[in-house]
Amino acid sequence: MCGIVGVYGHTEASNLTYLGLHALQHRGQEAAGIVSSDGARLHAHRTMGLVADAFDQPTLAKLTGQSAIGHVRYSTAGSSELRNAQPLSVEYARGSVAIAHNGNLVNAGVVRARLEASGSIFQSNSDTEVIIHLLAHAREDTTVERVVSALRQVEGAYSLVLLTEAQLIAARDPNGFRPLCLGKVRDTYVVASETCAFDLIEAEFVRDIEPGEIVVIDAAGLRSLYPFGPRRSEHFCVFEHVYFARPDSKVNGLSVYRVRERLGRRLAQEHPVDADVVIPVPDSGIAAAIGYARESGIPYDMGLIRSHYVGRTFIEPTQSIRHFGVKLKLNAVREVLEGRRVVVIDDSIVRGTTSRKIVKMIRAAGAREAHLRISSPPVTHPCYYGIDTPTRSELIASSHNVDEIARYVTCDSLGFLSPEGLMTAVESPSGAGYCAACFTGDYPVPLVDAPRRRPAAEAHVE
Repeated sequence: MCGIVGVYGHTEASNLTYLGLHALQHRGQEAAGIVSSDGARLHAHRTMGLVADAFDQPTLAKLTGQSAIGHVRYSTAGSSELRNAQPLSVEYARGSVAIAHNGNLVNAGVVRARLEASGSIFQSNSDTEVIIHLLAHAREDTTVERVVSALRQVEGAYSLVLLTEAQLIAARDPNGFRPLCLGKVRDTYVVASETCAFDLIEAEFVRDIEPGEIVVIDAAGLRSLYPFGPRRSEHFCVFEHVYFARPDSKVNGLSVYRVRERLGRRLAQEHPVDADVVIPVPDSGIAAAIGYARESGIPYDMGLIRSHYVGRTFIEPTQSIRHFGVKLKLNAVREVLEGRRVVVIDDSIVRGTTSRKIVKMIRAAGAREAHLRISSPPVTHPCYYGIDTPTRSELIASSHNVDEIARYVTCDSLGFLSPEGLMTAVESPSGAGYCAACFTGDYPVPLVDAPRRRPAAEAHVE
């Protein structure tokens, strides 16, 4: 998924960026980086691993200047290695530029092949570098015009921040797949993937950056451009509400926590069950489990305890780590489960392997019955816009019905939230639309490239 932060016009720009990245750590755990500008040149530090491990005070002290951008990486396009860590930064004929990107470009391979045929040499296999090369090839006079030229040639999902010696530029694709919001710390403008980053640095939320909007921040202040013509129908990723965003964030104008609670309430209406206790799969199942318990009247309790020293398994890049990580991450509380009929609330099922292990863990702790309830519809199609779901053949719901999935995960009953229930819970006051292609197969932007395979990161339930 990735998380991005940008700060313009603050004496501690790098420190604020570091704190913002810390708040967005849930969006990516493979690599972290910050690039700062002192007005004359850019300073960069990128490394593999978590934000707290990547930066110490001496490192941050070298990232001088009053503007900075940062990135935490979860790899979808491009392998998990240092050369793909962001922000990517380059020097070219017009100066220096750095870019941090959240999303996936569906035509990156086609554009890259065209650029390589004309002599471009790539240093990474990340689709983000395509934007850098397009920017360098552009003949327009200003940086902003060159950014517009580059973005007109790519398709797919992008929320991004760019930094030059003198400007911070933020942009969101015309479909608005990925979140990006604008805030202020006194007179300083900040941008971030989620509002939880603003809470940590005590920034005021101003507004969401709109689909198709380019925000330019420099010495002249802030201005917005809408260079992509009439506004398209918005297709905000509904899975942000289901799983990715932190529950203390507001995305697409809605409280993530309250949306997840509503998902749980609707789930209880659609799939009631006689049981003694409702438990969540922590952490993303907690709010939905509270909603289910409140609507059903069944007591809520914590029957699974999560170790917070193990990362989200959705974001871990290799199957071996995911396979081992389930036992590292979760442990059952026998005192809550023994002899009881248990309703287990989780946010999604992708392959089904982790759900199976969780149900077996609950039974081993003495549960009399285990009923699995999922606060989203079955995931039947892969995502091409920034979530590294497996190929369709690996998605259990693409080839198995609910009864077959229930038998595989060994639960007594299984219920998924209906698509109608999901869309009712995420209904926005602004009437914004959503992308739910992972549940429906209805892709707003067709995939141009052939699907790229890498060791796929998996939903945490897998």
